[in-house]
Amino acid sequence: MRCGRRAPDGDKKADLTKQSAHECLRAIELRGTAMSKRVVVCGDDFGMNADIDEGMITLADMGRISAVSCLALGPTFAANAGRLGARNVDVGLHVNLSESLGAGAESMPSLSKVVISAYTGRLDMEWVHAQLNRQFDAFEAGLGRAPDYIDGHQHVHQLPGVRDQLLTQLKRRFGEQRPWLRQTAPGTLSGIPLKESIKARIIGALGAAALARQASRDGLRTNRRLLGVYGFNGGKRRYAGLLQNWLFNARDGDLLMCHPAINGQEGNAMSRQRRAEFDVLASPKLGDWMNANGVRISRLPTP
Repeated sequence: MRCGRRAPDGDKKADLTKQSAHECLRAIELRGTAMSKRVVVCGDDFGMNADIDEGMITLADMGRISAVSCLALGPTFAANAGRLGARNVDVGLHVNLSESLGAGAESMPSLSKVVISAYTGRLDMEWVHAQLNRQFDAFEAGLGRAPDYIDGHQHVHQLPGVRDQLLTQLKRRFGEQRPWLRQTAPGTLSGIPLKESIKARIIGALGAAALARQASRDGLRTNRRLLGVYGFNGGKRRYAGLLQNWLFNARDGDLLMCHPAINGQEGNAMSRQRRAEFDVLASPKLGDWMNANGVRISRLPTP
């Protein structure tokens, strides 16, 4: 039993109003859910372009996201970092080793090449070290402070070799006041389609357990589990259905990642899906879905 209705694929206007209050309340009662599950809603890719930045800032002002992950070498990060820093959200470094960011930007290897190199011991550690230094420096220059947390664009922060360099960097730069880390182990997958469930498990299998062990060893905090993994398609109706499942599945301390942007209807398929996410996250019905599932948007809970 799930709160909310599963929606078919497509980009027609979503029916975000039809829910069975009895079903929702009964589901909560059966699961013994307290009405206070704190979930970090984290927007990824701030600094990639102006539409993404404006979408994140707007949702932060609405209280619909509680963390924003920044591409510190992205083309719009420096211009908009100060505005983001004034919002009541955690601001993190979104470590990028796998995507070139804008015209004239440094060429990056593909994600598949980074993953294969990491798992075969052929990743250039000097290059990784230099990239981390550049990105940490750019973040601190833009925000005037250390990041609240660290994660990875396409989850590269958890890969062998990368995570060791990252943890060393955190210790060297921040001592005992180190940021928290994004954990990628999948959350509960009840009601999640098979394709998305497999993708979530693959992401976790690429380094979640090792990252969790090393974070625990070093006394670093992490979120509990990761929600929000999907094929990045389907329009508003499909995203609304998935979001209601993620909220139903959420546990205290989970992190729900998202990729919203304020425009994109005239752009490519990816930018249109970013706009679809924005529209669903900005919908007044999100509050109803959270209440029905006992969820509140929060910064990472303290122990």
